[in-house]
This record gives sequence, C-alpha cells and structure tokens, in this order.
Amino acid sequence: MATAGIVGAGLIGRAWAHVFARAGWDVRVWDPVAAQRDAAIELIARSLHELARHGLVEDPTAAAKRVRIVPSLEEAVAGAEYVQESGPETLEAKREIFARLDAEAAPNAILASSTSALVPSLFTEALAGRARCLVAHPVNPPHLVPVVEVCGAPWTSPESKARALKTLRAVGQVPIDVKREVDGFILNRLQVALLTEAFRLVQEGYVSPEDLDHTIADGLGLRWSFMGPFETIELNAPGGVADYCRRYTPWFRRYVADLPAPSVWDDGQWQRAAEAWGRHPTPHEVAQKSLWRDERLAALAAHKRMQKRRTD
Repeated sequence: MATAGIVGAGLIGRAWAHVFARAGWDVRVWDPVAAQRDAAIELIARSLHELARHGLVEDPTAAAKRVRIVPSLEEAVAGAEYVQESGPETLEAKREIFARLDAEAAPNAILASSTSALVPSLFTEALAGRARCLVAHPVNPPHLVPVVEVCGAPWTSPESKARALKTLRAVGQVPIDVKREVDGFILNRLQVALLTEAFRLVQEGYVSPEDLDHTIADGLGLRWSFMGPFETIELNAPGGVADYCRRYTPWFRRYVADLPAPSVWDDGQWQRAAEAWGRHPTPHEVAQKSLWRDERLAALAAHKRMQKRRTD
C-alpha cells in the first residue's frame, strides 16, 4: 500500500490527509504544534464521515484508520512515496522545511508544497534533491474542490512532475500542469482579476456588493461550475470561439483600455467596498458559514460525480 507523508496538520494539511486516506493510501501526519496534532485525527475522521453521507467516501471508518498522527517530521516522511507540505506561507519557513524534507525523505519521494504564492525556485534551489521538488497548490478545501496546480522549478525533472500529476489523478484530484513558473500560479491570477473588477464596480457605485455576488452565484458561477471560460464562450456564438472573438473583440478592446488600476487595493479604496458589504462576522460565524459552504460543495461534487457516471 502506498504511503503519503503530510507535513502540517492545519486546515489544508488535514484535507490532504483526507484525500489520500479515502483513496486507499496509508497517511502519516505531523505538525510542530502539539494541539494541531491532537485535534487532527478526530477532524479528519469527521470530514470522512461527512462526505460519506454524500456517497463521496466508500468506507470512512477504514479510511480514518489509515491515518496516523506521528510525533516527528522524520516519521511522517519515512518510506513515503509522496510528501505534501502545508506549513506557514513564508519563504523562510518553506526553505527550512524543504531542507529537512530533502534530507529525510526517500530519494525517490516527490516533495510537494501547498504554497499559494511562492514559486518553487524560491525555496528549492540549494537542495541536493531539488529535481523532485515542486508546488502542488490546492484550492480550499482540497477534499471538496479537486483542482491542484502543479508547478515545477526550472530544475524539476519532467519525470518527477509526471509522477506528481499521475499520483494526484490517482487519488481523485484534478491536477493541471502549470508549464512554467508564474507569480500566483493560474487560479489566483484569475481570481484576483475578477476580484479587482468586482471591487472597482462597487467602489465606483455601479452595483452593490450583494448584487455583485448574485451576478456570480446566480449567473457566471452556474456555468463555471461545470464549464471553463473557453468552453463557455464556445457555446455563446454559433461558430464557436473564433466566431465569439470576431463578434465581441471590439468591446473587449475598449474594456482592456480601461482596466482597473492598482489603486483599487489602496487602503481607502478597498475599505469603501468592505464598508458597503457591511458584514462583520465573528470567527465562530465564519466557521459556521464554512461548514455550510462545505456541505454545498459536497452536494455539488456528488451531483457532478453522478452526471459523469451517466455520460461515461
């Protein structure tokens, strides 16, 4: 049975443990904070049972038994074929952790980071085993949103990247190949482009934050839950993508000539949009709304799985 080493037992690390355990892997989890280690096993088991209600985990009890919390990083990576790091989002922390991973993990183990903003060349260059290091950036929460952005450094070997892509597909994720390093990877660049325009439209008084959210949740987001932007526009003109571009490029050019400026994110500007939103949830309320979100994502994942089976 394959073994995954999970370094970091916070929200993302626990979700990665869930992903590998439900796929039949043995999972070893370590975190430097004792309280995180103590809470991890119950939280991972709970998430497995919650998804089982939607038919997304076949045997949650057996999956939970495949997860073991260990007292050291060395035990987490010993014998692991694949290691996923989900530690602090700082360059200093990544360099320190990856130096330890490179020293302790088996020579053929893939070493992947969950970082959402740091390209792998920033923290792997000095490592003896840098050819097997890469980023596998998930979307929160990874056990419900399957896309993983796989990005190598210039020295990451094609074989290591191919093995990482194959492994992530095998455990039920949807890895995408980020062909070369780019700040923010793919998803965050798309997200910030949309957020920047959303904040501009609210700041300049064109729409309320609530109606902006309706535009996505009850408009674009419905299509985007099962089609990407290229497939979407292919269906928006009789002749497909080329026809769509011929029809709408004149307006696109006018828009691109008036893109939002970086000042959208100045303190006085983003605060204007935040004040228009008007909500000030407590940490408990955020946690409760996150549970609601996860329940809706699980229901959507179950629906998409059923539809895929019908069309296969």
